[in-house]
Amino acid sequence: RITERRTEINRQRKTRLRHSIRAFRRLVAEKKLEDARKLLPQTFSMVDRAAKWGIIKKNTAARYKSRLSHRLAKMAA
Repeated sequence: RITERRTEINRQRKTRLRHSIRAFRRLVAEKKLEDARKLLPQTFSMVDRAAKWGIIKKNTAARYKSRLSHRLAKMAA
């Protein structure tokens, strides 16, 4: 029962993480620089928490953050 409950919680957290990343990427694709800058810290926080909870690995979290910030910097330039 505990495993089933934890699996469901982890699934929800991973979905929330993916939605957060997707929302940020959508803003970058639509060239909404200010909105993307506001959403970046929230997205980073979500990625860090997912790594802390064990939803994703630490290096995966670092890679996500690096790629997201790179996209933002590329758009801003």
